[in-house]
Amino acid sequence: MPLSIGIDIGGTNLRAARISATGQILDRISEKSAPDPELVLSRIAGMVRRLDAPEVAAIGIGVPGRVDARLRRVLSGGYVNLASVSLAERLEDIAGKPVVVDNDCNMALVAEMALGAGRGHGDIVMFTIGTGIGGAVARNRQIMQGRATAGQLGHITVDVNGETCACGRRGCVETTSSGTALGRHIARAGLGADVSVDQLFARDAAGDIQARGVLEAWARPLRAAIDTTVAVLDPDLVLLGGGLGRAAHKALACAPALAPWYQCKVEPAQLGDDAGVIGAGLQALAGEAGMTPAPTQLGRARRAVLVNGIPASGKSTVSRGIADRMGWPLLALDTVKNPFLEVLGGGDREFNRTLGRASYQAIWSVVGEAPAGTTVIVDAWFGFQPRQILEDHLRKAGVEQTAEIWCHAPGEVLAERYRARLDQRPAGHPGAAYIPELIELARRAEPLRRGPLFDVDTTKPIDFDAITEWLKAIIEAGD
Repeated sequence: MPLSIGIDIGGTNLRAARISATGQILDRISEKSAPDPELVLSRIAGMVRRLDAPEVAAIGIGVPGRVDARLRRVLSGGYVNLASVSLAERLEDIAGKPVVVDNDCNMALVAEMALGAGRGHGDIVMFTIGTGIGGAVARNRQIMQGRATAGQLGHITVDVNGETCACGRRGCVETTSSGTALGRHIARAGLGADVSVDQLFARDAAGDIQARGVLEAWARPLRAAIDTTVAVLDPDLVLLGGGLGRAAHKALACAPALAPWYQCKVEPAQLGDDAGVIGAGLQALAGEAGMTPAPTQLGRARRAVLVNGIPASGKSTVSRGIADRMGWPLLALDTVKNPFLEVLGGGDREFNRTLGRASYQAIWSVVGEAPAGTTVIVDAWFGFQPRQILEDHLRKAGVEQTAEIWCHAPGEVLAERYRARLDQRPAGHPGAAYIPELIELARRAEPLRRGPLFDVDTTKPIDFDAITEWLKAIIEAGD
């Protein structure tokens, strides 16, 4: 099957990857970005040479700013402004392969529709929240281009008397709800330039009025822009992507939608920083900007039921019960890790973590060898490693549909369970000293919210009939 090279040009990094026809990242590299367009072109050319292979049929590039995808022209940009460079033509001369160019947010939305949060939806709006705010719109799963540059959602006006935007107008949502704007809100509140968005959420949870004020000032204009977009386009789904997409989604709780006419499901994007290169690669293979690749047929895809929860949350009981009833193979992190602890002998906490990471990778390697169409159950605390590691494993294993079962109980209950089984676990697992940390983890742990989610309070009787019916419905919908 033909491959492609997908390139995502950002203000901080230039990312490139060799992409399969199903959107799998086969190899990846990155370089630092720069404001000099000639330097950017030189670095992109170098990355293409390193990733090129006989199977590579085309190259796709996602560019920040206004792009005419049909003419393959960059019309304007921000920190990286490639308007002065004939990007597509020059890269074609260098690589000898066709080049597709489009806005980076359009490329990201293509990926989310094919492999991420946009699967199963036809009409989608996507805001990307980072240094600035980008946007993309899909209608009937086709990227809307307008005359050339539709989807510049960061320039929706939310305050006609607001700050001047780079576009020359006042009060664009980019001036109020981007990462740059968040920094200004923090500074004006006198909270210190080193305060992160995670710290803001923590302060807000502790009752800090200033932190709540910053989050509201950041989120309310974004909510207004979302409401305006919904009023105009009436989409199935609004996605929030980019480096601050998940944080912005969480902050919207401080600014709930007030007008029932304009409410729509709003979700965080799923593919993270990989969305740009995946979408660019898929668009390159589609052969024409604006033609959205079809999602992989789920009937032949591998599926994973992610039974998620922190230690002692009861996830092993849940996962075994599902496996018994559904007949699906079960891969549990401790089941893989414990034999190594027994053979190699116990070690310190870091040794245990290292074995955990290796066991996690082994699980997904096994899943990747399963026949197409297989459904597996994976039992683990998925929060013990960064989310992107899971996404990488899922793509490499060819898992294209997931469902999550979130197991939880109060920290005091978990502590009692953990204490009761200390003498049953191989040497190398954390001992009683871990219990205070476990109680604290129970207070802040959250599910992945990757795809459909079933919540299980394991202090109550587990309704396996409800769980299995829910899983069957998901599988049927996917097929």
